[in-house]
This record gives sequence, C-alpha cells and structure tokens, in this order.
Amino acid sequence: MAGPGSGRRFGFGPGKGGGAGRTPLQRLLYWGMVLAIWGAIFLLVFFAVFARDLPDTSTLYDIDRQPSITYLDRNGALIAVRGTQQAPPADLEALPDYVPAAFIAIEDRRFYMHPGFDPIGMSRAMAANMRAGRVVQGGSTLTQQLAKNLFLTPDQNLKRKVQELMLAVWLEMKFSKKEILALYLNRVYFGAGAYGIEAASQRYFDKSATRLTVGEAALLAGLLKAPSRYSPVSEGERAAARATVVLNEMESTGVITPEQRAAAVLEPVRVSRTLATQHAQYFIDWLDKQIRGLVGEPTEDMIVETTLDLTLQTAAERSVRRILNRDASRGVEQAALVALDGDGRVRAMIGGASYADSQFNRAVDARRQAGSAWKPFVYLAALEAGYTPESRVVDEPVRIGNWSPRNYSGNFIGETTLATAVAQSTNTIAAALADQIGRDTVARVAHRLGITSRVGLEPAMALGAVEVAPIEMAQAFDAFANGGQRATAYGISRIRTPQGRVIYQRAAREGRNQQVINNPPLYYLNQMLRGVVTSGTGRSAAIAGRDIAGKTGTTSDYKDAWFVGYTGGFVTAVWVGKDDNTAMRGVTGGAAPAAIWKGFMEAALPRLNVMPIPNGPPMPEGWQATNPVEDLISSVGDLFGDAPPAIDETAAPVEAPRPAPAQPVVRPTAPQPAQRRDEPPAQRPEPAPPPERKAEPLFF
Repeated sequence: MAGPGSGRRFGFGPGKGGGAGRTPLQRLLYWGMVLAIWGAIFLLVFFAVFARDLPDTSTLYDIDRQPSITYLDRNGALIAVRGTQQAPPADLEALPDYVPAAFIAIEDRRFYMHPGFDPIGMSRAMAANMRAGRVVQGGSTLTQQLAKNLFLTPDQNLKRKVQELMLAVWLEMKFSKKEILALYLNRVYFGAGAYGIEAASQRYFDKSATRLTVGEAALLAGLLKAPSRYSPVSEGERAAARATVVLNEMESTGVITPEQRAAAVLEPVRVSRTLATQHAQYFIDWLDKQIRGLVGEPTEDMIVETTLDLTLQTAAERSVRRILNRDASRGVEQAALVALDGDGRVRAMIGGASYADSQFNRAVDARRQAGSAWKPFVYLAALEAGYTPESRVVDEPVRIGNWSPRNYSGNFIGETTLATAVAQSTNTIAAALADQIGRDTVARVAHRLGITSRVGLEPAMALGAVEVAPIEMAQAFDAFANGGQRATAYGISRIRTPQGRVIYQRAAREGRNQQVINNPPLYYLNQMLRGVVTSGTGRSAAIAGRDIAGKTGTTSDYKDAWFVGYTGGFVTAVWVGKDDNTAMRGVTGGAAPAAIWKGFMEAALPRLNVMPIPNGPPMPEGWQATNPVEDLISSVGDLFGDAPPAIDETAAPVEAPRPAPAQPVVRPTAPQPAQRRDEPPAQRPEPAPPPERKAEPLFF
C-alpha cells in the first residue's frame, strides 16, 4: 500500500501546483513534448486540409497539350510551329555533362543536397527580397518547379505553395535525383511552344539536344526564368545577357573552366534560320486567323502547306531592311510588302520593320491612303468608256465643287495624251476624268478588281484619297499582270495531319476564274503603266531586260508612299510611312518604295523565270496592236522633242502647242477638299546603296 507521500514523487501531491517540484530540465522536456504534440496535430490538420484536393499523381506521365500547327513553305521548308511542340524525351546519359549542369547551376545549386525543398535557399531568397523591397530571388528548388509544372497551376497563393512543397517531397521519395532531373528537362517549358529540352533545341537551333554547345546550353537554361522575356528570337540582347549570367554560375560552380567560359563567350550562338526569319511571322499570323474558318478548332496536330517562298521572303526582308536603314534620316520608319503570283498565291509578305517590336501586320490590317497608285482604276474606267492612250486631254486648272487639285510641279502643260498624263501622274487630268465618267464607275472598277475596302465618292477619291491595305492593292493589280482575271490573295494550299490525312485542299484555280478586264482596255492600260516605268515617275524601278509596269503613289505632305509594280504573272505592292501618320521628308513613291520593290524583284525574278506581261483575252475583230514604246515616245515627244529628257522635278514643264484633238478633250468646268500631292514628273536616280553588312553574331 502506498504511503501518503508516494504521489509526490510524480509531482501530483496536494498543495503546490503540479510543476512545482520539477527541475528546469523537466519543465523544458514537458513543455517541449506538449508543443511537439500540438505541433504534430496542427501539421496533420494543416496538411490534411491542403492535401484534400491534391492533383492525381497518376497523371505524371500524361501530356496535356494544345495541338501543334506546323507551317511549311511552298517547297516544304519549315517556316514556323505554333501551339505545343513535344519532341521525344531526351536521354540524360546522352546529353553532354554541361547541359544538365547548366540548369542546376542557375536554378538549384543545392539540388543534390536537399529533400525536395531547400530551407537554406528559401531563407537566402527571403532575405534578398526583404532587402530589395521586392521579389528579386526565388527559393523554389528544381524539384518544386517540376511539381508545379506537372501538377499545379501557376497561381501565386499559400495553398498552391504548400501543395508544391508536399508534391516535391513526394517526388523525392519516389524518384532518384537523376530521374527527377530527367523529368524536369523533358517537361519544362522553353517558350515558343517548345516543351522539353529536345523540342527547344530543335526549335531554337535546329539540332538535337545531344549536340548543344556550352553557349547554347547556357542560353536555354537562362530562358526558364521568363521564356518570353529572355527569348533569343525577340529579345536577343536580353537573352545574351542572361546567358552570360548562366555561364558565370557554371564557372563558379566548377561545371566549366574559365577557358571554356571564354571560348563560349567568343563563339556566337545563332538561332535557326526558321526563327531568325521573323518577318515571316506576319504571314503566319495572317494564316492563323484563317485556319479555324477552314477546319474549325484544331483537335489534332496539323501541317499547313503554304504558298510562301522562304527564299523570296528573305530577299524581301533584306530589301526592306536596307532601304529603311538608308532612308531613316528622311523619316521612313515602317514598310509593308506583299508579293503575289498570277493566281493570287502570296510568295512574300512583310508586315512591318520589326516583328519583335510590333506584331501589327501593316500588309493586311493597316489601311493607308493610296495616293496616285489609285489612278490606274480611274484610267481603266476611262479606257472602258472609250478612251485610248492617244486620246487628247488637257492639263489645266480644274474645279469640282469647292475643290481644286494641283499638280506636283504647280504648273499645267496644256493639251497632251492620256499616256503622258499617266506616265507623269498628272492630277488635274485624273480628277477631271473621274468626274466626267463618274466616280461611282471608278469605285465599281476598283471593287471588281479586288479592292475590298470602302471607296468614298468625294472628288479627291480620283487622286487616291482612299484608305486601302497593301494586300488589296496587290490583288487588284494582279489582274493587270495575269491577263485580266480576278485574283484573290491566299496563303494556304493544303492542310493535313502528320500521318498524311488531308483536312483541307484548295481547289485548282479557286478564286481566279473570272475575267474582270477585257481588251483593248487591258492592253491599253498595261501599255500606259509600262510608260510609268520607262519614262515616268517610276523610272527608278526599271529593271534591264524585264517587261515591267507599275504605278507610284504619294499622299499629301508625304505621309504615305507607294509603288505597285508587276511583270507577267507576278505583282508586288510596297508601302512606306509612319505608324503615327505624320509626314516623311520628301519621300515619294518613286524613291523608297520603288527602291524596295526593285531590290526585291531583282532577286526574285531570276528564281521565278517569269514571262512578259500577257496580252489577255482576244481583241475585237479588226483591231490592230500598236507598239507601246513607240506610242509612248511619240506622245511624250509631242511635248519634249524626239526623246523624253530627264525632267528635274523642280523645273516648270515646257508649254506645248495644242494640235487639234483626236478624241474629246477633258475640260471639266466644275470645281474640287484637301489637296493631294502628285508624284514628281521624274525621279532623280537613287544614290548607290551602301554595301550590305555581314550578319553579326546574335549573342555575346
């Protein structure tokens, strides 16, 4: 039987509190146990709450991705891949040692030492963020990043962070470090639709990940912080700086030697030609909007066979870049170019000066005033009304309502021929003709040929006070180049699955089976537009030995400048200007646009092997063809003598005698809003372009 004091040995005797007889060590142990028990209970409840809706980890090897769309040029060359690109998983053993080491060096230097989360790294990041007053470092381990990528959303909240920690520990318990690293490298997102290091290596460098150099590995490792911000495609300098940081970390951790780092810095890292051709992305953006209309929402990977010719696309980019650099001092900031063949196939498209700076496609979505490049629709309407290139017309003051147009020179040359009026882009005659035959008639002609924008009927419409997109002008002029048939611009030939099943096939001659210009108007118009290039405002676009025709265009105060030119079965429209619609410094259609056009066409024509401009449908019975060059020379010779001299745009034209008219003379007695500038009578020869610089290394 226990004595009365037996309970005191356990501290439960009467009198003082239960802990009165404990030593400090006993009290410490006691309360430690209490706190541990309650802490365990709290953690169990805490993790139970957050574990209730943890994702199903059985989906670890499942890949949930959007279908990819691969775009090929007309010869089967890869242009771009949109959507998710998933390549076969890379074998970690087959990769150079410095490839996985680059990711560990920049993302998780203590990867081989922590159990899935790194308290030391978290503490270091927290301290750095507190000092900076903002988030400058992340404390997530590579395993945590993998858990987030595999199972969780990118939401930034406490619940997601706790679940990330739990899943990271689970991954560390289930897999070895080597397996976790392999999973990470094969599933992480590298931007540009590429998931996994093999897909990223193919996308950015057009090679297998097993062949990555030290610099390329550093660049890919640097991407993971923010794939779009450090993209080598659109942010080359920033990507280079980030890659240099990775190289420094690789050296400091002993992954590479100082000599290897120095060699990597000196060796340029080049993005594959497919991605370097960024201006083709304007074309791909244009097609992206059309695909869903043709095949619906993609549910499987697709291959889109396009009409683009990457060789011509590169030539267009070089010509645009050269002239933009040359004429930057004159305020030429943006350019757009569309090249079509006679069936309307888009062979090249430039939507702006830099796709990285602006994805707005000026070739398709920008509508700018056409200026004198609009006049062929006026003259075609006149030819269809009975005029010919030899018809006598009068360049004299004209008033239509309260509007009175003026010529570029500020002078009037009196009676002349329609051919000369076209070649010298005379404003008064075009305005008078449109008023006489009806501006609604001109609008119908433009719409018939392929202009889709609204065409107003105010008097200034005759001189190009109409807002149109370059692609509209190209498809409308295509009827002049292909024998008078309507051509609708298109870029998709076929859509199929990777297995070869055809989803969409464009029908043969779809969109080009309507004769919209008959003869002799087509023959006459081509004759006169040849004269623009041989002896008129577009002489700077002439190419020796080639049958070329076209029209320049310049709007009020030099805000827009155009050249739309063509040969047999091939047309190219070029626009230059500024996005804010402010004026350039004296840039006309015969200057920068014609220079871009000529530079592109000189490279394109040998590849295309085009024919002369076709005559089109049969002529009326009894009609006899005349020599267009002789006609033009004789008509201009009436004014200037035997041969048309080079005219200084600052000089006043010579007044000519007025012979008896062979056709009705256009003399509008009605008057004409804002004044539009005509082209200069002739363009001075362009200075020789500076030699093109060799491509410089993209990085470092």
